[in-house]
Amino acid sequence: MLEKKSFKNQLETLVRNPDTQSYLLAISGGVDSMVLAFLFKGLRLNFQIAHINYKLRGEDSDLDQKTVQSFCEKNHIRFHLYEVSEKDNKPENSIQLWAREIRYCFFRKVQEQENLEFLVTAHHLNDQLETFIINLSKASGISGLSGIPTHKNNTIRPLLNFSKKEIYEYAEKNKIDFREDLSNKKSDYLRNKIRNEIVPKLLETNEHFLENFKKSSSYLNQTRNFVEKQIGEIENKLTVFNPEHKILSKEKLGQESAFVQFEILKKYGFDKQEEISKIFAAQSGSSFFSKDYQLMISRDDLIFISKSQKQEAEDEIFLIENFDFSETQMYISLENTIENIDGINNSFEWNFDASKLQFPLRLRKQQDGDEFYPTGFSGKKKVSKFFRDEKLSILARPKIWILTDRENSILGIIPFRQDRRFMATKHTEKVLTIT
Repeated sequence: MLEKKSFKNQLETLVRNPDTQSYLLAISGGVDSMVLAFLFKGLRLNFQIAHINYKLRGEDSDLDQKTVQSFCEKNHIRFHLYEVSEKDNKPENSIQLWAREIRYCFFRKVQEQENLEFLVTAHHLNDQLETFIINLSKASGISGLSGIPTHKNNTIRPLLNFSKKEIYEYAEKNKIDFREDLSNKKSDYLRNKIRNEIVPKLLETNEHFLENFKKSSSYLNQTRNFVEKQIGEIENKLTVFNPEHKILSKEKLGQESAFVQFEILKKYGFDKQEEISKIFAAQSGSSFFSKDYQLMISRDDLIFISKSQKQEAEDEIFLIENFDFSETQMYISLENTIENIDGINNSFEWNFDASKLQFPLRLRKQQDGDEFYPTGFSGKKKVSKFFRDEKLSILARPKIWILTDRENSILGIIPFRQDRRFMATKHTEKVLTIT
């Protein structure tokens, strides 16, 4: 039964010393969230309230806002409002995904500004059942069947073990003002269809259906926690040490079951079975991309590079604007400009005929189709083939700097080979030396 004491007990399982923490409550004005706000007020916790007016239901949306705002004013609770406008670019489809992105972006912004530790939502047991059915239809695995987590990334859901019926009864008993969203009665979205047509039939089959589902959900969560721990231990055994990137042994992971492969690769955003098959069949040098990672395939390893880390890397370095032709020779040292690469002899000295160069000169990383005329070779060569011939690892290649001129002609691959077309000769009068 939902009451102040049982709610506090549930909260204490999610947050250590809840009386000393700060919270932002996501309050829509519906019965679930208004009961949540009432319970937090009754426990005298340190919290603020955030509300989104999506402007989707005309006057009803404004009345939802008024209900929440009045509660805050009456109880002297700080109120944060976001009103959706044209700048939010409401799409024709996927309204729910669009709305979710807006609200969580707003909630996190308020949390940061107000220094509030936890975001609290009013998801309840019926929501959990609906999510279970949705994920069951998607073959989402044990993580999906475990449903909505009670606590994740500082978001807590203390009503998740209480049913919608219990919440309504608590609201009636305590005369809590709330608004009914009549759009939830329409079965135009998958969740609404499940809520209005499927769940009622399931509840009719057994008077203890929800209580039994809660127990099953608890067992699934315990199973998920156990599996995640085991998967973590397996992943550690497959991990090749590297201070910069996550690297897994391709051979050893390939020997694991399809389930283990899926659970590990899913952590990096690769959760499609057909894609996983392609990963293990791909040739060395191939790349796959998820939302947050680039997966590079080497002969022996799978290398995961965080996109955020990759974006921080510098892609171009300006070197010299022009040559002072009043001088016969100029020097440029790259010693403090670019990092040394382990396992490679980083010392070099190149002499260029300045009259053959198109200034300014820059350093950049490899681009598709790059080719040059390396010293010691008779013809031209693709940079990608040059890297392979030098047996450069996939991780080393992105660190290699290429010296170019204004026309994007390659003057050399640092520190390996200079392009012979621009080399100084015994007849050169103006020499640019780069070391």
